[in-house]
Amino acid sequence: MADKSAAQSLKDKLFLKNDGIKGINDVHLKASEQFAKGYKVFLDNAKTEREAVAFIIDLAKQNGYSEFKAGKQYKSGDKYYINNRSKAVALVMVGKESAKNGINISAAHIDSPRLDLKPNPLYEEADMALLKTHYYGGIKKYQWTAIPLALHGVFALKNGEVINVCIGEDENEPCFVVNDLLPHLATEQNKRTLNEGIKGEELNILVGSYPFKDCEESESVKLNILNILFEKYGVTEADFLSAELMAVPAFKARDIGFDGSLVGAYGHDDRVCAYAELIALMDTKNPTKTCVAVFADKEEVGSNGNTGLASDFIKHIVRDIADYSDTNVFEVLKNSRCLSADVNAAFDPTFSDVNERRNASYINKGVVITKYTGSRGKSGTSDASAEYVASIRNMLDNANIIWQTGELGKVDAGGGGTVAMFIANLGVDVVDLGVPVLSMHAPFETISKFDLYEAYRAFLEFNK
Repeated sequence: MADKSAAQSLKDKLFLKNDGIKGINDVHLKASEQFAKGYKVFLDNAKTEREAVAFIIDLAKQNGYSEFKAGKQYKSGDKYYINNRSKAVALVMVGKESAKNGINISAAHIDSPRLDLKPNPLYEEADMALLKTHYYGGIKKYQWTAIPLALHGVFALKNGEVINVCIGEDENEPCFVVNDLLPHLATEQNKRTLNEGIKGEELNILVGSYPFKDCEESESVKLNILNILFEKYGVTEADFLSAELMAVPAFKARDIGFDGSLVGAYGHDDRVCAYAELIALMDTKNPTKTCVAVFADKEEVGSNGNTGLASDFIKHIVRDIADYSDTNVFEVLKNSRCLSADVNAAFDPTFSDVNERRNASYINKGVVITKYTGSRGKSGTSDASAEYVASIRNMLDNANIIWQTGELGKVDAGGGGTVAMFIANLGVDVVDLGVPVLSMHAPFETISKFDLYEAYRAFLEFNK
């Protein structure tokens, strides 16, 4: 083989290069395949934030975590969880070093776009029973019609009882659907813009058509549905007023492609990062710094509310750590660092015009560092410092983790946000790190198994 030219040698030295999955051996690839199997189980059992919290706490308990007790003096090696209203949760592993020197925080969100039921949802029209919905998060409304839906959530009764609901996931159970107009009669509908092809008030879920037997009264189909719910759950129509019920796709997580290299499912954003973060903490042993893994609610609607990260949720967690570490919360925060575990939009060759190719993220090129998010002029971003990004680069390279950078589309094409800015507002160094996703916010999204595994390796290395 001829020697490299001087120019080629200089290119090898100076040019940015990322071969992604192409340079990975079979052992590494099989490890990513194996890791994805557990992830698919998580996806199928954690389609809502409540279900995700229950899954996370159950796995944490299996790995030696116990519920936090105020006033207890925790020491190195102790592990505990903090359950925030069953809709957000934090796991803490106490490190060998004093929290005064800072802690390592990884923060993902476990909510995803969906169709929430309105407080008074059930009605009958044209001998059909339907449920009114209010969509949650950023969706393309037309994507939610004519697909099988499952109903998840809770009825909270006046006596304090909380009744779990999950129907439509088992193939032997009925599921639900939002109807669409047949193309033969859609001449006027087709004149609408794509955004208005289906309007919010048209996302009504079909839930039944049989009338109550021997009923001569009006709304006999609605009565029959309420009777079914009463017999199954013991609830009445009034109990919808204090319920949290949501319709999500009834799809199961599936391998995608002839080679099975991808995973298709509902809720990759952001459960793909949540799972990588979760398993990385379960696999962390004797960390130097205290490790905190946060799984938050409400990111898709701005992180507001007492289970979102715009609240003081993290501050309360860190204050408790400071209390048993004989320091103060501000000392801990100013010396801490964080990985905001959230996804980026993967480059799609079919819709390439929305991306600036040199700064897009790609499937099978590893975990993505997103220095800033926001929209247009970086509105709504924390924009990580050069020094902190350099430290994360160094960490990833030293561990031979395959990574890339990415922006969320062209400068004026749109954009989006993560929880990073809320953590940065506490004085913590933070940067977004996560998995590139195709068809983000659709009922069925796609990710690469390899990228998922590199995300897990990144969070594991961060915890060390």
